[in-house]
Amino acid sequence: MNELQRNKIIDTVDILNIDEATKLSQGRKCVIITGVTGQDGSYMVEYLLKNTNYLIFGGVRRLSVYNHENLSGIHSDRFKLINFDLTDSHTISRIIEKLQPNYFINFAAKSFVGSSWDFPQQTWHTNTTSVIDILESIRLYNPSCRFYQAGSSEEFGDVQYTPQDSNHPLRPRSPYGASKAAARQVVKVWRDSYDLFAVQGWLFNHESERRGEEFVTRKITKNVARIKKSLENGEDFDALELGNMEAKRDWSHSEDFVEAVWLMLNQENPKDYVLASGETHTVKEFVEKSFKFAGVETRWHQDEENPMLTKLMEAKSGKILVRINPKFYRPAEVELLLGDPTEAEKELNWHKKVDFTELVRRMVINDIEKINAT
Repeated sequence: MNELQRNKIIDTVDILNIDEATKLSQGRKCVIITGVTGQDGSYMVEYLLKNTNYLIFGGVRRLSVYNHENLSGIHSDRFKLINFDLTDSHTISRIIEKLQPNYFINFAAKSFVGSSWDFPQQTWHTNTTSVIDILESIRLYNPSCRFYQAGSSEEFGDVQYTPQDSNHPLRPRSPYGASKAAARQVVKVWRDSYDLFAVQGWLFNHESERRGEEFVTRKITKNVARIKKSLENGEDFDALELGNMEAKRDWSHSEDFVEAVWLMLNQENPKDYVLASGETHTVKEFVEKSFKFAGVETRWHQDEENPMLTKLMEAKSGKILVRINPKFYRPAEVELLLGDPTEAEKELNWHKKVDFTELVRRMVINDIEKINAT
């Protein structure tokens, strides 16, 4: 570990306890953000530092493994990490009572859909029970606090019509989707029952250069960068393995969504919105564009009798770049998700800035630069 890495880790693990954070927050407006080490949380911090004068507390757990890479470029006296566990109701109530936040933004979740079948109870406890704990603490100790809950397009699941808007019924097809759908109902019940300013955004798929490597988009771009480097060096490589490449998703850039979240929190009356690009693309399209931006020419080998044998090859050499692996198929697949952002565009005056092609380009270039730097 070099000196720069040591300094970065020392900076980012300076985590405050509740008493330290309470002293710092006295007489100051503040925001609490959970999930701050993820893409949404880190972009939210940057947005608030640029557009407000609030003190920002990012909730994190103390871990022996360094996971603050997305925060390494943030240097401000107005941003502090605080020791926080979303599954501990006592911690939640103490933080809200002591810090008296003006806003509470909940991005934290067990958010990897595939693993929610393996850990359904943990997914529910983290994604649903915690929302009850947060809202109850706000009701009891700080009812003027404005609360945002990050919802998901996975709540719509087995869709009845396309595009999906805020009136679409909740029909989840995964434990993750069910946990988010239940959390949305919790938000509505506490808002209606206790007159709290509590809102949810249905966030359709959103990615970025900061996306976790377990998600399919980042898995694609990271492996495209790896394969490109191996091809350039004349080295053997393992093909990228994916599941359902015909699944259609509505992809946006995470940075666009955090602006919409802040607009939702500052509307006159609380209302939930769908956040989406309004267009859909297949996983297959994402793969094709990724290799194109990496400068790798490709061709598909289609097997009409057995689609599972379909594979993507390098155009010149015929080397297999991508193949299908059935183990990556979900027990219950969501084939199509396409959001209708019309309400958010008209009522919040929000509009996306990064389109699908630019999103893929940024992610691919980012991973190519990272692998070349190693």
